[in-house]
Amino acid sequence: MTAGVYCRDIESYLCRRNGGHLIRIVGPAFDLVCGWEAQRIPLSVVYRAIDQKVERRAAARAWQRPVRIEFCKQDVQELFDAWRRAVGVSGADREDAAAAPRPGRGPSLPAHLERVILALTALRAHLAHPAALRNLAERLAAELDSARAAARTARGAQRARLLARLSAADSELLAAARAATEAPLRDRLRREAELELAGFRERMPPAAFNKAVEAGADRLLREQLELPRIAFD
Repeated sequence: MTAGVYCRDIESYLCRRNGGHLIRIVGPAFDLVCGWEAQRIPLSVVYRAIDQKVERRAAARAWQRPVRIEFCKQDVQELFDAWRRAVGVSGADREDAAAAPRPGRGPSLPAHLERVILALTALRAHLAHPAALRNLAERLAAELDSARAAARTARGAQRARLLARLSAADSELLAAARAATEAPLRDRLRREAELELAGFRERMPPAAFNKAVEAGADRLLREQLELPRIAFD
């Protein structure tokens, strides 16, 4: 994909999210978007950043001027950073890795558990999901609720054990989601993951690329089923 096509696709998506109001990507905005294309930022990441900006404005009921692409710059970089960590390509290119923004201080462990419990509770109530997945979400929510008090003071070995359990629970939830997903959807998500990673294919050994595709498909599955990330990084 050329930079021009990349910019036109983003311009078209921005127009749709602005209710048909066309905002041209020219001048400094064009240079910004060309920089994203040079970093191999997937279009899906940029689209999600635009969605976030539009949704925040709608929730705040702010004066509704059209959203310009420059307003999405921080969201794009933060989402791209999260995407690279999720699919494991952050070290695929040293120059890109050095240019990527460093993540700031994240939420505390108790705050993380609070959000995960809320998400698991919502997942349990989602009747469209298979019973096995909903039952697992209920069990994990109860377990994490019991661990929440200890998380406030956990240090050393106790904290390490808790973090290891969160990682294991995250893998358990993702495995259950895969098992509950029909093959056509899994295949479609894999194709989407391959498309997102196309710009990195030549930089990565085949085994590393395939591993990144699997991780990317898992990330898309999380989004599809609205699964929380239980692991605390």
